[in-house]
Amino acid sequence: MILFKSMLPVMLCAFTSCAGYHLGGSKPQALAHVEKIYIPLATNDTQIPRAAAMVTNGVVDALVQDGTYRLGTAANSDATLEVKLAEVSFQSVRSAELNRLRPVELSMTVRFQWRVLDGNNPTQILDSGTSTGRTGLFVDPNLQTAQQVVIHDAIQRASTSLVARLSDGF
Repeated sequence: MILFKSMLPVMLCAFTSCAGYHLGGSKPQALAHVEKIYIPLATNDTQIPRAAAMVTNGVVDALVQDGTYRLGTAANSDATLEVKLAEVSFQSVRSAELNRLRPVELSMTVRFQWRVLDGNNPTQILDSGTSTGRTGLFVDPNLQTAQQVVIHDAIQRASTSLVARLSDGF
Protein backbone atom coordinates (compact mmCIF):
# COMPACT_ATOMS: atom_id res chain seq x y z
CA MET A 1 0.00 0.00 0.00
CA ILE A 2 2.82 2.43 0.84
CA LEU A 3 4.56 1.48 -2.40
CA PHE A 4 1.37 2.21 -4.34
CA LYS A 5 0.97 5.66 -2.72
CA SER A 6 4.58 6.57 -3.43
CA MET A 7 4.33 5.42 -7.07
CA LEU A 8 1.01 7.20 -7.74
CA PRO A 9 2.56 10.64 -8.57
CA VAL A 10 5.09 9.01 -10.87
CA MET A 11 2.35 7.07 -12.65
CA LEU A 12 0.20 10.19 -13.06
CA CYS A 13 3.12 12.12 -14.58
CA ALA A 14 3.92 9.25 -16.93
CA PHE A 15 0.35 8.95 -18.21
CA THR A 16 -0.30 12.67 -18.61
CA SER A 17 3.00 13.45 -20.33
CA CYS A 18 1.73 12.03 -23.59
CA ALA A 19 -1.42 14.16 -23.67
CA GLY A 20 0.15 16.59 -26.16
CA TYR A 21 -0.06 19.69 -24.01
CA HIS A 22 2.84 21.95 -23.24
CA LEU A 23 3.36 25.04 -21.13
CA GLY A 24 3.69 28.43 -22.79
CA GLY A 25 2.19 29.97 -25.89
CA SER A 26 2.01 28.63 -29.38
CA LYS A 27 3.23 31.69 -31.26
CA PRO A 28 4.29 31.32 -34.88
CA GLN A 29 8.01 30.71 -35.29
CA ALA A 30 8.62 34.12 -36.92
CA LEU A 31 7.04 35.90 -33.92
CA ALA A 32 8.53 33.74 -31.15
CA HIS A 33 10.82 36.53 -29.91
CA VAL A 34 8.09 39.21 -29.91
CA GLU A 35 6.72 40.24 -26.52
CA LYS A 36 5.56 43.83 -27.16
CA ILE A 37 3.79 45.10 -30.27
CA TYR A 38 3.30 48.72 -31.31
CA ILE A 39 0.11 49.47 -33.26
CA PRO A 40 0.07 52.82 -35.10
CA LEU A 41 -3.15 54.32 -36.48
CA ALA A 42 -4.52 52.12 -39.24
CA THR A 43 -4.79 53.41 -42.79
CA ASN A 44 -8.13 53.60 -44.54
CA ASP A 45 -8.54 52.92 -48.27
CA THR A 46 -12.34 53.16 -48.09
CA GLN A 47 -14.75 56.10 -48.05
CA ILE A 48 -16.04 55.31 -44.55
CA PRO A 49 -15.39 58.21 -42.17
CA ARG A 50 -13.45 57.52 -38.95
CA ALA A 51 -12.87 53.90 -40.01
CA ALA A 52 -9.13 54.07 -39.32
CA ALA A 53 -9.75 54.81 -35.64
CA MET A 54 -12.38 52.05 -35.43
CA VAL A 55 -9.95 49.52 -36.94
CA THR A 56 -7.12 50.54 -34.62
CA ASN A 57 -9.39 50.32 -31.56
CA GLY A 58 -10.72 46.93 -32.68
CA VAL A 59 -7.24 45.48 -33.14
CA VAL A 60 -6.00 46.88 -29.82
CA ASP A 61 -9.06 45.50 -27.99
CA ALA A 62 -8.61 42.05 -29.57
CA LEU A 63 -4.88 42.03 -28.78
CA VAL A 64 -5.43 43.00 -25.14
CA GLN A 65 -8.22 40.45 -24.76
CA ASP A 66 -6.05 37.67 -26.21
CA GLY A 67 -3.13 38.43 -23.90
CA THR A 68 -0.37 36.77 -25.95
CA TYR A 69 1.36 40.07 -26.66
CA ARG A 70 1.62 43.31 -24.71
CA LEU A 71 1.15 46.76 -26.19
CA GLY A 72 4.19 48.97 -26.43
CA THR A 73 5.36 52.26 -27.84
CA ALA A 74 7.35 52.73 -31.02
CA ALA A 75 10.56 53.01 -29.00
CA ASN A 76 10.28 49.93 -26.77
CA SER A 77 8.43 47.38 -28.93
CA ASP A 78 9.80 44.24 -30.51
CA ALA A 79 7.52 44.60 -33.54
CA THR A 80 5.10 46.99 -35.25
CA LEU A 81 1.71 45.88 -36.57
CA GLU A 82 0.56 47.95 -39.55
CA VAL A 83 -3.10 47.49 -40.50
CA LYS A 84 -4.92 48.81 -43.55
CA LEU A 85 -8.68 48.73 -44.05
CA ALA A 86 -8.59 47.64 -47.67
CA GLU A 87 -12.21 46.92 -48.54
CA VAL A 88 -15.76 47.06 -47.30
CA SER A 89 -18.20 45.20 -49.54
CA PHE A 90 -21.88 44.35 -49.46
CA GLN A 91 -23.75 41.38 -50.84
CA SER A 92 -27.47 40.79 -50.98
CA VAL A 93 -28.62 37.92 -48.77
CA ARG A 94 -32.39 38.23 -49.18
CA SER A 95 -34.50 40.31 -51.53
CA ALA A 96 -38.04 41.60 -51.37
CA GLU A 97 -40.74 39.11 -52.22
CA LEU A 98 -42.31 41.18 -54.99
CA ASN A 99 -39.18 42.98 -56.20
CA ARG A 100 -36.10 40.75 -56.54
CA LEU A 101 -33.84 43.74 -57.25
CA ARG A 102 -34.51 45.39 -53.87
CA PRO A 103 -32.49 43.79 -51.05
CA VAL A 104 -34.03 43.26 -47.64
CA GLU A 105 -30.94 41.84 -45.92
CA LEU A 106 -27.30 42.54 -46.73
CA SER A 107 -24.02 40.93 -45.73
CA MET A 108 -21.14 43.31 -44.96
CA THR A 109 -17.58 42.05 -45.39
CA VAL A 110 -14.58 43.97 -44.08
CA ARG A 111 -11.08 43.06 -45.29
CA PHE A 112 -7.83 44.09 -43.57
CA GLN A 113 -4.35 43.89 -45.03
CA TRP A 114 -1.70 43.75 -42.34
CA ARG A 115 1.98 43.16 -41.79
CA VAL A 116 4.24 42.80 -38.77
CA LEU A 117 7.57 44.62 -39.00
CA ASP A 118 10.61 43.88 -36.86
CA GLY A 119 11.17 46.55 -34.21
CA ASN A 120 14.95 46.61 -34.67
CA ASN A 121 14.90 46.43 -38.48
CA PRO A 122 11.67 47.97 -39.89
CA THR A 123 12.50 46.79 -43.40
CA GLN A 124 12.16 43.15 -42.31
CA ILE A 125 8.60 41.79 -42.50
CA LEU A 126 8.01 39.09 -39.89
CA ASP A 127 4.48 38.17 -40.98
CA SER A 128 1.76 39.51 -43.27
CA GLY A 129 -1.68 38.58 -44.49
CA THR A 130 -5.32 39.49 -44.82
CA SER A 131 -8.15 39.11 -42.35
CA THR A 132 -11.87 39.35 -42.98
CA GLY A 133 -14.91 39.92 -40.83
CA ARG A 134 -18.50 39.42 -41.93
CA THR A 135 -21.80 40.51 -40.43
CA GLY A 136 -25.37 40.97 -41.58
CA LEU A 137 -27.76 43.90 -41.60
CA PHE A 138 -31.36 44.56 -42.50
CA VAL A 139 -32.07 47.33 -44.97
CA ASP A 140 -34.17 50.08 -43.47
CA PRO A 141 -35.09 53.55 -44.79
CA ASN A 142 -31.82 55.01 -43.48
CA LEU A 143 -29.24 52.62 -44.91
CA GLN A 144 -26.24 54.74 -43.90
CA THR A 145 -27.18 54.57 -40.22
CA ALA A 146 -27.69 50.81 -40.44
CA GLN A 147 -24.24 50.41 -42.01
CA GLN A 148 -22.58 52.53 -39.30
CA VAL A 149 -24.19 50.40 -36.62
CA VAL A 150 -22.95 47.06 -37.96
CA ILE A 151 -19.48 48.07 -39.17
CA HIS A 152 -18.21 47.85 -35.58
CA ASP A 153 -19.20 44.18 -35.46
CA ALA A 154 -17.51 43.40 -38.78
CA ILE A 155 -14.33 45.21 -37.72
CA GLN A 156 -14.29 43.36 -34.41
CA ARG A 157 -14.62 40.01 -36.18
CA ALA A 158 -11.77 40.85 -38.57
CA SER A 159 -9.65 42.06 -35.63
CA THR A 160 -10.24 38.82 -33.75
CA SER A 161 -9.24 36.86 -36.85
CA LEU A 162 -6.05 38.93 -37.21
CA VAL A 163 -5.02 38.47 -33.58
CA ALA A 164 -5.75 34.73 -33.73
CA ARG A 165 -3.38 34.49 -36.68
CA LEU A 166 -0.68 36.40 -34.78
CA SER A 167 -1.15 34.42 -31.57
CA ASP A 168 -1.78 30.89 -32.82
CA GLY A 169 -0.45 30.94 -36.36
CA PHE A 170 -3.76 30.05 -38.02
